[in-house]
Amino acid sequence: MTGTGRLTTHVLDNAHGRPAAGMEISLYRIEGEGRQLLKTALTNSDGRCAEPLLEGEDFRTGIYELVFGVGDYFRSLDEGGMEPAFLDRVPVRFGIGEGGSHYHVPLLVSPFAYSTYRGS
Repeated sequence: MTGTGRLTTHVLDNAHGRPAAGMEISLYRIEGEGRQLLKTALTNSDGRCAEPLLEGEDFRTGIYELVFGVGDYFRSLDEGGMEPAFLDRVPVRFGIGEGGSHYHVPLLVSPFAYSTYRGS
């Protein structure tokens, strides 16, 4: 099913109390045991991507996975954290079931914990 919805994300750095600027995010579509890379983006100064990760004809029902480059982000801050990083690539797998809806998948993250939810 194709819809007019869109998929967005937002990353907040809970350790520093600010948006996570410059974090790489990869979006995959899951099909069976495989996955197809759809897009890679970097967060801006507000911790958001410049445009929706999916929208228009590309926004379809199905199973997707966002992979957040958390380890590289915290390494880029050059704070001398432990290696290997406790959290490196954080995957969030979710389903899109409503083709005309806005799906917002935020990530709240620190070097040692994360949480997510379906936002608005």
